[in-house]
Amino acid sequence: MPSPRPVLVAGGGIGGLAAAYVLACDGVPVTVLEQSAAFGEIGAGIQLGPNIFRMFERLGLTDAIRRVAYFPPGLGMNDVRTGEKVVRVPLGDAAVATYGFPYGVIYRADLHDVFLAACKSLPGVTLRTSAKVEGFAQDASGVRVKLAGGEVLEGAALVGADGLWSRIREAVVGDGKPRVSGHIAYRAVLKREDVPAHLWSDDVLLWGGEKTHLVHYPLRRGELFNLVAVFHSSKYDEGWNTFGDTAELNERFAHAVPPVRELLGKIETWKMWVLCDREPVDNWTQGRVTLLGDAAHPMLQYLAQGAGQAIEDAVVLGAALRHAKGDWPQAFQLYQRARYLRTGRVQLTARFYGDIYHASGVARELRNRMFQSGQESAGFAGLKWMYEGIDPERLFT
Repeated sequence: MPSPRPVLVAGGGIGGLAAAYVLACDGVPVTVLEQSAAFGEIGAGIQLGPNIFRMFERLGLTDAIRRVAYFPPGLGMNDVRTGEKVVRVPLGDAAVATYGFPYGVIYRADLHDVFLAACKSLPGVTLRTSAKVEGFAQDASGVRVKLAGGEVLEGAALVGADGLWSRIREAVVGDGKPRVSGHIAYRAVLKREDVPAHLWSDDVLLWGGEKTHLVHYPLRRGELFNLVAVFHSSKYDEGWNTFGDTAELNERFAHAVPPVRELLGKIETWKMWVLCDREPVDNWTQGRVTLLGDAAHPMLQYLAQGAGQAIEDAVVLGAALRHAKGDWPQAFQLYQRARYLRTGRVQLTARFYGDIYHASGVARELRNRMFQSGQESAGFAGLKWMYEGIDPERLFT
């Protein structure tokens, strides 16, 4: 489906690069506009459910991902105050047997690098840095995007993959600032040799407590150890790369079991970010302009699906464009119609899981008993609808 003008993708994160790669593989010229001075990804580890590996297989990126990912044997939850095991779900071969694909974890920068390398391998992708999108206009034939320096670019369509604080969403949806959850997250990464043997775990392990939790797991083939501590706080700072207050962190985890406090004590410097999402919407498209990933459906991290849903978006967008035979407005309508209920369900379920992880009092006791009964493992098995993934081609037939 050659086009005389490229589709413009605002945002060079994981979602934007995934969209660029998918479209370019179908012969669509793409220009990616990244506002930073270089392509890169801020953050630490992220989890990759089987639904995401299904997408990697479709995109021919499985081998590249496997070279840098880690595949934990289990996914578990302990009580942060008592240390008791709440639930453990086997992964590894069990995940493949159930869903057809594995469950992995990966350094966010490594995942970004895979998509960046994939885009660079295709002649149809132009990658631009220091290209901040300030606004856009459109008519029946195309779009015009104005950059911060005054330059105007013309394209066949515009995909806003510019994240939680999307300027393009502001124009298309107009629903104001994101919803602040009241939770903040501190993240850090240790080298394997800096983690004592008695604190190391091969599993993805979450320690849940009253308005707090800590999750940790290995990264990069087991060479690193990722830690994310989450707790309720009134602090608020936009962005993903702010230094955290270790005094507040230690205060929130003062009653945690010794292994948790010892792990937290191994970190000298933490980066923090405020956890936000938005209410699900059923329309994030306006003519030749659409949104993707966090710009369309930002979600809390409790289901570890933010990057995964952006990648699913990209694959579905490509399938929709093929089905619409290159008609951008029709393709964008098909794409959002196929995505808004699934992504909305992930957004709302992620909020609910935050309540489960942070339960106190009777809710905490009920959670522990239900999960420990073996009949409600549950909390994870109940996500089959998500982990089974999607078949994009069947969405439009």
